[in-house]
Amino acid sequence: MADEPLLEFREVMRRLRAECPWKQEQTHRSLVRYLVEELHETVDAIEDGTPDDLREELGDLLLQVYFHAAIAEESGDFTLDDVAAGIVAKMRRRNPHVFGEAGEQGSAAEVNELWESVKAAEKQRTGVTDGIAPTLPALLYADKVLDRLGRADRLPEVVADGTHGGIGERLLALVAEAHAAGVDPEQELRGAVRGLLERS
Repeated sequence: MADEPLLEFREVMRRLRAECPWKQEQTHRSLVRYLVEELHETVDAIEDGTPDDLREELGDLLLQVYFHAAIAEESGDFTLDDVAAGIVAKMRRRNPHVFGEAGEQGSAAEVNELWESVKAAEKQRTGVTDGIAPTLPALLYADKVLDRLGRADRLPEVVADGTHGGIGERLLALVAEAHAAGVDPEQELRGAVRGLLERS
């Protein structure tokens, strides 16, 4: 099994769940904080780390996936294979330009529109912003809401000139400006903060 690292990793997680007292006590809910921490550490490695940093952080993130799958397997909810089969099926459904009948690939924007339309049909959304997690970081949350409203032609004019509206409205206007420019406001602000720290 040594030549199959992913299979070996699954067995390692099963053994840790069986023999490590701390890991035996963990639940999906108790692991949320670690999942969030590892996600942010992975983002940091992408934005400011080396390839080795990213490899390590992706491993830590993968640990969380395997940990949750091991817990679910014990309770008979689903297995790691179920997780993998589910994402494979989803990728095939949501990428008909690759896995469907041969045809025009289209631009990246057109492919993204196709993805969103297939996803909306699958989720059977009744509201424009259904499925957007309100626990996302605020800038990312605002950007996704603006994107959905824009796709539905329901985006109100967001105006803030620095003298009207509260701070929240002015921040929202900046997110709208970034969205219109195709810029990720989260990355831009993190980059600006890193620059500030370097100058201080």
